Amino acid sequence: MDPVSTIMEIGQYIGQGVTLRGWLHNKRSSGKIHFLQLRDGTGMIQCVVVRGEVDDDTFSLCQHLTQETSLMVHGIVRQDTRAQGGFELSVTGIGMVGPSVDYPITPKEHGVDFLLDHRHLWIRAPRQRAILRVRSEVMRAVSDYLDGQGFTRVDPPILTPSSCEDTTELFETSYFDEKAYLTQSGQMYMEAAAMALGKVYSMGPTFRAEKSKTRRHLIEFWMIEPEMAFCGHEENLKVQEELVSHIVSHVVCTCAVELALLGRDVEVLKRVRAPFPRITYDEAVQWLNEHGHEVSWGDDFGSPQETDLANAYDRPVFVEKYPTAQKAFYMQPDPERPEVVLCADLLAPEGYGEIIGGSERIHDYALLKSRFEEHNLPEEQYAWYLDLRRYGSVPHSGFGLGLERTIAWICGLEHVRETIAFPRLLYRLYP
Repeated sequence: MDPVSTIMEIGQYIGQGVTLRGWLHNKRSSGKIHFLQLRDGTGMIQCVVVRGEVDDDTFSLCQHLTQETSLMVHGIVRQDTRAQGGFELSVTGIGMVGPSVDYPITPKEHGVDFLLDHRHLWIRAPRQRAILRVRSEVMRAVSDYLDGQGFTRVDPPILTPSSCEDTTELFETSYFDEKAYLTQSGQMYMEAAAMALGKVYSMGPTFRAEKSKTRRHLIEFWMIEPEMAFCGHEENLKVQEELVSHIVSHVVCTCAVELALLGRDVEVLKRVRAPFPRITYDEAVQWLNEHGHEVSWGDDFGSPQETDLANAYDRPVFVEKYPTAQKAFYMQPDPERPEVVLCADLLAPEGYGEIIGGSERIHDYALLKSRFEEHNLPEEQYAWYLDLRRYGSVPHSGFGLGLERTIAWICGLEHVRETIAFPRLLYRLYP
């Protein structure tokens, strides 16, 4: 019996018989020959069916095979430098596993709404599979880097009793006799974990009830959230730039086929190396006003401002030390300028905007307590968070990396909806 192989591993069997299991992506016929494009999740290969080399029933079956029919294909592996992947299969037999009738996604153009309605099938398309493979490698790179730097992964809760960032844009649900909310961030819980384990990170879904329809926003998205005890602002930025550099380098090395399919210019990505340029919020305001934007000190930056700032550099750029009033209550003030905080946003080039937001956290009990009062936050819900400053507080820092925006940038995508298998958008909860 022929060994079962994946398309990725088929090079081990040159000149030998193998069995492949997969789905028919496409086919074409030329008289006495059928060319079947088979995919199996690890790659794509051309299977050549020649009349006379297979029985009549098999050849006839090939004439009637339809897109996305699942198959078991037996054949001899041939090396062919002209073929995709460098190999093709000379077919000796085919068994149909499951038919596919009137598959709705055809090679013709379909509208975005139609494709999203059929997202459960759209992810089979070569482009979508490539993006999801890049996503997997980005997550692998994150874990490899942080694990290698002595971080411990900790999983914070998704249901929380309160907000992390003093906002009403929360999804509320009932928790027996109490109210609960889908998490916006695991940051506070990761701060607690850092006091136990030193350096920690989480990787999981977060939710924002923002009525936003921009190409940068999802309702449900994933965050990578490291927190570090005994860590100041400068060290925090260093970890961020080294992590992003590692992610991009890893994807360039492991996803060359996928990036080529997506048409991504990898030379642009190869320039992403630490250290990254840094400018202060003050310098950013001055630069924007000198380049056609009307921005006052204290204003937040919108997408056009972030895009122009980032495009002035050939790699991501840190904008640091934003006004205190503009940022979250838990951020540590600059001791030399309390009107700004020790924070930074990392802006990706090419119009992708902020991919990381981070800061040094307030570690002084009295200062954090006063911030609760200024922001009218219920102390009873945050008592545990204050406890972190009551029992052995230390300077500590952390950040959140938005996974989908990072993937969109690396892949050169127009919209983040393609960066996750089943996107949740403002008006989309199906499938």
